[in-house]
Amino acid sequence: MPTTHAPVPDRSGLRLMHVHAHPDDESSKGAASTAMYVAAGADVRVVTCTGGERGSILNPKMDRPDILANITEVRRQEMERARDILGISQSWLGFIDSGWPDGDPKPPLPEGCFGLVPLDEATERLVRQVREFRPHVMTTYDERGGYPHPDHIRCHEVSVAAFEAAGDPERFPDAGEPWQPLKLYYHHSFNRPRMEALHEAMLAHGLESPWAERLAEWKPEPEWDARITTRVPCGDFFGVRDQALLAHATQIDPDGFWFAIPRELQQEVWPTEDYELVVSHVPSTVPEDDLFAGVTPDA
Repeated sequence: MPTTHAPVPDRSGLRLMHVHAHPDDESSKGAASTAMYVAAGADVRVVTCTGGERGSILNPKMDRPDILANITEVRRQEMERARDILGISQSWLGFIDSGWPDGDPKPPLPEGCFGLVPLDEATERLVRQVREFRPHVMTTYDERGGYPHPDHIRCHEVSVAAFEAAGDPERFPDAGEPWQPLKLYYHHSFNRPRMEALHEAMLAHGLESPWAERLAEWKPEPEWDARITTRVPCGDFFGVRDQALLAHATQIDPDGFWFAIPRELQQEVWPTEDYELVVSHVPSTVPEDDLFAGVTPDA
């Protein structure tokens, strides 16, 4: 029996750009709201800053010599499958994955990686993409990167710089006709209140929670959680999100924590994906439930 989704307001003529560090980030952060906006007629573009070349194999079933020998091509193919599942367009910014610096003290980043690229060089590439696609709304990571991976932090810096520069005709004049996106958001899906709610729901149903250990170590930061301004209802599209995640087979273990909480329970307990409105060039009243609040196609 086909799945039916609750009707969502028409978003035809509106454009949304997500800027992510690696292939798979677009599926683990904001994928359900992405799928919802696509279904509503919006044009969604994901810009992927790196090829994910240095990402570890996180799915034991894919930890094979043939995969490791061709990891760059494998991750591109995974991105293509996820792109098609989400119904988006996608482009590569063309930088090299920095990898996760492991050790104490941490080693220096590898030469030529995204984390070491001069900010203006990376910003100009993204400005070209912004001016070509002309998004009304952009999303990226917060200043911590969501987590402190050097590529995520650099992605934040480049995204914020490009959002500010894209509409300025004096910045990067050879990168296309100026275009000023109207709103900038940070992803906040991995927030403590959400994890606590899902954890308590699992225990209430007599199920083992995948978040017990993480929550025990997670220092509460109520002022950080209070930064969330926008909760987008998209629970009907969690299934699309899950399929996009599974497309990244080297990164996502189908038997791992991503799928430990039943989808029906997620839809009941926390049916939103959460964002922080950082900049708005249109009238905006928070809290919101829509990334396009205040935006019209001809804005």
